[in-house]
Amino acid sequence: MEHAAAHDKTRLLVDNIESVIKGKRRTVELASIALLSGGQLLIEDVPGVGKTMLARALARSIAGSFQRIQFTPDLLPSDVTGVSIYNQKTGEFQFQPGPIFANIVLIDEINRTTPRTQSSLLEAMEEHQVTVDGRTRRLPDPFFVMATQNPIEFYGTYPLPEGQRDRFMVSVGLGYPSFDTEKEIANDQMISHPIGNLDPVLSLGEIIELQQVVRTVHLEPEVLDYAVSIVHATRNHAGLLLGASPRGSLALARGSQAAALVEGRDYVLPDDVKAMAPWVLPHRFITRERSRTSSSEAAAILREILEGVPVPVGAPRRGD
Repeated sequence: MEHAAAHDKTRLLVDNIESVIKGKRRTVELASIALLSGGQLLIEDVPGVGKTMLARALARSIAGSFQRIQFTPDLLPSDVTGVSIYNQKTGEFQFQPGPIFANIVLIDEINRTTPRTQSSLLEAMEEHQVTVDGRTRRLPDPFFVMATQNPIEFYGTYPLPEGQRDRFMVSVGLGYPSFDTEKEIANDQMISHPIGNLDPVLSLGEIIELQQVVRTVHLEPEVLDYAVSIVHATRNHAGLLLGASPRGSLALARGSQAAALVEGRDYVLPDDVKAMAPWVLPHRFITRERSRTSSSEAAAILREILEGVPVPVGAPRRGD
């Protein structure tokens, strides 16, 4: 697939989702970038702003299977990955796949369940497979996890460990809509929800092909150096107890490639890296002053780092 054709398909995907998730084009783009990069998405926001609907709209737009898992304190790992059940007729154990076996998996309130169940997602998110009863089973391709959590409610929750947060490529918030957008949303849903009329615009095969095209978007060595320099600077900042991992460097590079494709280019600019950094890196940080405002502190530290890391000038572009 040519880059121009791939760009057209990414815009078609974003436009289709935005017909349901109104007034949040940048968030829709970031969700699409995470999918096209082969990563996972964490949405941290208050209830009722459209997190579940974003996942459903994305699944419908690519004609993919969709599963929603409500995380609760009594949820077991087998409730997520599946379980082997003894069949009396055949005298053998048969594997019953869990809801993780879908193209788009929405993990609602991921911090509501125990660390034991949270950890059942680690292999799935990183390697797109699960191991049950000593046997490894591949997950559908494409495979995309969207997890949500409420950033202001802490009672009865289990904070995500750093190793799990690090596996989310992108972390976003939807935020409240504007007055006019909220009025439009209310008017559109007077009789029925717009998602009921949402048709697929891409096939699963096209998504897989787009994920392959993303990896061919040209990343000049100077631009890659810039991305890695930003990540390295997070490890030496006085305000951070823990900076971003090498997984963060890879996520920043891959996300920048997808962002460039969404913008209609077959090469990455330093601006792509700078634009993606606030969505790819801060959720990986641990600030020295851990508090409920640590996320805003992490974002402020990243802004300071971005101002301090020199931007490469005159990096050659594809086709120059």
